[in-house]
Amino acid sequence: MRHGEFRHRRLVQVYDAECPWGPDDDFFRAVVDETPAARVLDLGCGTGRLTIALAADGHTVTGVDPAGASIAAARAKPGAERVTWIEGTSALLPGRAFDVAVLTSHVAQFFVDDAEWTRTLVDLRRALVPGGRLAFDARDPADRRWERWNPVDSQRRITLPDGGEVRAWTRVTGVRDGVVDFIHHYRFADGEELLSSATLRFRTEAELRDSLTAAGFTVDHIHGGWHREPVGHGEFVVLAHTESG
Repeated sequence: MRHGEFRHRRLVQVYDAECPWGPDDDFFRAVVDETPAARVLDLGCGTGRLTIALAADGHTVTGVDPAGASIAAARAKPGAERVTWIEGTSALLPGRAFDVAVLTSHVAQFFVDDAEWTRTLVDLRRALVPGGRLAFDARDPADRRWERWNPVDSQRRITLPDGGEVRAWTRVTGVRDGVVDFIHHYRFADGEELLSSATLRFRTEAELRDSLTAAGFTVDHIHGGWHREPVGHGEFVVLAHTESG
């Protein structure tokens, strides 16, 4: 199935267990907290790990995601009642409604087609107030992360909240012009096996800068990691803003 971690009830539980709070969440939380009592958009919010934390910090938060199973899992978590949840895409966003927008967990890479990425950035610019801030992450293609997505190096065991264990591994099926196709394999203790396929776009720093500028953003910084390292540490952590006035 396509994007099973976000759309299949059982795999959503695995995703939650495999992706706990990390330094990326700390970074985005700190960025949002620079704007007190902000109106925050979390686009591609998934199961709401960061979304709910931002609401608990006193921000007015809207979580948007096209995957109904992920939104359902988010709504079931403690503190979810503080968040406005929307199942859908950036096309549904109201104009000038947010002070800060975040796209985390490499959501930006799921916009494989350049036209789709451009539409999303234009929607985000429209949804942000003048001077509004955008923060997102993407993997640096120079790191060639996909070369480690193979059945040997990617082997992992994931413990679920009920104590059950899932074996998982990843296999790349195609690489072309910055686009990587891959399949996640999941084997559950009861014998069920599920596959989830996906495609990611690895844009260069220049491509990210050009796309943001074309969509009406000014790039403030592109860091190379969650501790604001220089580019060259495997990540692009992007901070930008819309023009004021």
